[in-house]
Amino acid sequence: MATDKQQLANALKHHFGFDKFKGNQEAIIANLMDGKDTFVLMPTGGGKSLCYQLPAMLMPGTAIVISPLIALMKNQVDAVRNYSEDDIVAHFMNSSLNRQAIDQVKEDVRSGHTKLLYVAPESLNKDENVEFLRSVKISFYAVDEAHCISEWGHDFRPEYRRIRPLINEIGQRPIIALTATATPKVQHDIQKNLGILGCTVFKSSFNRENLYYEIRPKTKNVDSDILRFILNHKGKSGIIYCLSRKKVEELAEFLSINGVKALPYHAGMDGPTRSANQDAFLLENVDVIVATIAFGMGIDKPDVRFVIHYDIPKSLEGYYQETGRAGRDGGEGICITYYSAKDLQKMEKFMQGKTGAEQEIGRQLLAETASYAESAICRRKTLLHYFGEDFADDSCGNCDNCINPKKRVEAKEDLLAAIETVTALKEKFKAEHVVNVMRGRVTADVKSYGHDALDVFGCCESMDERYLNALIKQAVIEGYLEKDIENYGTLHVTAQGKKYYKHPVSFKVVEDNDFSQDEEEIVVKGGASCAVDPELYNILKDLRKKVAKRLEVPPYVVFQDFSLEAMATTYPITIEELGNITGVGIGKAKRYGDEFVRVIKQHVEDNEIERPEDLRIRNIANKSKQKIAVIQAIDRRVPLDELAEAHGLEFNELLDEIEAIMYSGSKINLQYYINDVIDQDVQDELFQYFKQTEHDDLKAAIAELGDDYTEEEIRLMHIKFLSELGY
Repeated sequence: MATDKQQLANALKHHFGFDKFKGNQEAIIANLMDGKDTFVLMPTGGGKSLCYQLPAMLMPGTAIVISPLIALMKNQVDAVRNYSEDDIVAHFMNSSLNRQAIDQVKEDVRSGHTKLLYVAPESLNKDENVEFLRSVKISFYAVDEAHCISEWGHDFRPEYRRIRPLINEIGQRPIIALTATATPKVQHDIQKNLGILGCTVFKSSFNRENLYYEIRPKTKNVDSDILRFILNHKGKSGIIYCLSRKKVEELAEFLSINGVKALPYHAGMDGPTRSANQDAFLLENVDVIVATIAFGMGIDKPDVRFVIHYDIPKSLEGYYQETGRAGRDGGEGICITYYSAKDLQKMEKFMQGKTGAEQEIGRQLLAETASYAESAICRRKTLLHYFGEDFADDSCGNCDNCINPKKRVEAKEDLLAAIETVTALKEKFKAEHVVNVMRGRVTADVKSYGHDALDVFGCCESMDERYLNALIKQAVIEGYLEKDIENYGTLHVTAQGKKYYKHPVSFKVVEDNDFSQDEEEIVVKGGASCAVDPELYNILKDLRKKVAKRLEVPPYVVFQDFSLEAMATTYPITIEELGNITGVGIGKAKRYGDEFVRVIKQHVEDNEIERPEDLRIRNIANKSKQKIAVIQAIDRRVPLDELAEAHGLEFNELLDEIEAIMYSGSKINLQYYINDVIDQDVQDELFQYFKQTEHDDLKAAIAELGDDYTEEEIRLMHIKFLSELGY
C-alpha cells in the first residue's frame, strides 16, 4: 500500500520542523516505507540522513544504521536527539562505550523507545551483538557511506563486505544504501555486494552550482597563501585538509600564531581533545579546522564557506565529498586545492605495501585526480562526467578554468588520428600507451607488442604529450572515446566516435595547465594566484633588477622569485616583517631590504590596501634537531663527509639539508671544507659563473657544467656564492 503524501508531510513538520522535502527525499522515504530496497546517490548537503531518519520515526521497530566513523555517529545521534523530547530515541553502539553504557543501550532498544541505532560494521560483526539484534524488532537497515563497500571507492573498508551475510544472519528487512560519491562502477559494486541489484535507484544531480572550484600550483609559499586567503575571509568557517598528521599540527599552529582561530583534528589525537576541537568548530568558537580526511563525514554544518586542500586528494570521489562540505546551505562555497606532481609520486610510494590489484586501482584513481587538476576545461564538466552525469554547457562560469579560459585550438585531424590509433591497438591499451604510439616513442611496451611497426606509429610525432593527453581526455568527455574502468582504464571507441570518424566535424580542444615544474621552481607570474598582488609583484621585480645592476650581482642573489611573490602577498613594511619572508631571513633583510619595504609601504598607502597586523607572517621556529645539529657542526668546522656519516645521510642528502637551511635565511660558511676539496682556480671559475648567470637554476648549472666539474663541486660553490653575496 502506497505511503500517504500528506501523512509524510505532516510527519516531516512534526519530527523535524521542515515545511517541505528536498529533491527526491519524499519519493525515497515512501519507497523505503513500502518495504522496498532503496539505493540513494545524493551529493553532500542534499539531505541523505533524513531519508532514513524520518522513516525510522514512523515505522515499527528500530532502524539499524551502519556507519563507518565514531565521530559521525555521535554527531548524527546528537542531531536526532535535538529534534526529540527524549534522548533514548537514538543511540550508537561502538568501541567508545564501556560495558555499562552498552547494556543501557540494549535495554533502551528492547523497550521499543529507540528508533535509530547506529553501529560500526566492526561492532555488527561481534557474535554477542548479532545475537542481541536477532532478539529485537528491526524496521530496516541503512548503510551510510555505502561507497566504503567498493575497493574502487575512495574509502574502501573490508568490513563493509560482511554486511550482507550479517543481515542474512540477523534477519532480513528492507535495505537503504546511501552515498554522496560513487562512479557508475562503484554504484554497481554497492548494489551487488548488498544483494539489492533489483532495488529502486534514486540519483540526484552532482552539480553544486554554488561551489567555486580552483586548482593552484603548490609553491613554497602555500602556507602564507592560505593565511592571506583566510584573512581576506575573516570570521568565515572553513576546513583545511592535509594528508599528514604532522602537517595538520604545523599548519594549525602557524595559523594560530598569525591570529586565526584554528584547531587541528586527526586520528592520532586523544579522543576527548579530538571531540572538543570538533565541537569548538561546530559551535563557532573557532573559525578554521585543519584536519586529515578523518574529519567531516556527516558533520552537519551548513555554513562552511571554504574548503582548502593543502594536498591533492587520492581520488576524485574523496575530492568531491570533501569539497561538498562547503556551502551546504546553498550560500558561498569556495574550494581551493594546491597541486604538485610530487604529491602524487609520494602517494604512489605509500601504495607499495598493497596487493597488485589494489595498487593498480590506486594508481588509476590518482591518474584521474591528476587529469582533473591539470585539465584546462571546465572543472564542473569534468567532475560531473566522472560521476556519469553530462553537463551540457562548455563553461560553468564558476571555476578557475572558466573564469580565465585558455584558447581553444582546432583538433579535428588529431582526434581522427586518436580514434584510428585506439582502433589499431584493438582497444586494449590505456591513454599513456596510445599517446606513446601516436608520438612515435619506442618504449619497452611499444617495442614488446610490436606497435612501432603499425601504420599509426608516429602519426602525431610533432605533438606535445600534454596536448595529446588533453585531446584524449576531452574526447572521452565528449563521448567519442570511453575508458573501460573494469580493465583499468583501457580506451575504446564509442558508437559516437565511430560515427565521427566517418563524418568528422570541427573539434576544438584546450591544452592542459602545466604543473610539471618542481614546486621550488613554480613562480606566480602576473598574479596567477589570486592571493598575489600582480602590480606590486612587477614593481618589486623591477626594483630587484635595478638593485642587482647597481651591486653587479644577478637579480636572484638579491631576492629569489618566490620571496618576491611572498612580499606581494603579505605586504611587509618593516625590516622585521621582511625577515619573516621565506628565503629572506633577518640578515638579508637588513642587507637589501630598505628600498623594498619603502616601495611596499608606498604601494599600500597609494592603493589604500587594508593591511591588518595579522598579515605580518609569523613563522614557527624550526624545531628540527638535525638542522640545529648541522648548523652547530658547521660552526665547529666538522668535515662534511664526517657530518653526513654521523647523521646517516648520503652526501647529496646533507647538501639538500644545508641548502634548505640557507634558503630559510641562515648564513652558512663552508669555506673551511671547500678549501680542502676544491682547488682555488676551480673555486674562482665556478664563483665567476654564478656571478654572471642570470638564473638560479641549479639543475641547469649542473647540466651546463657537468663535463668539467663534479656535481659536488658545483653545489658547494653555489652554497658559498649565495652565502657570501645573498645572505
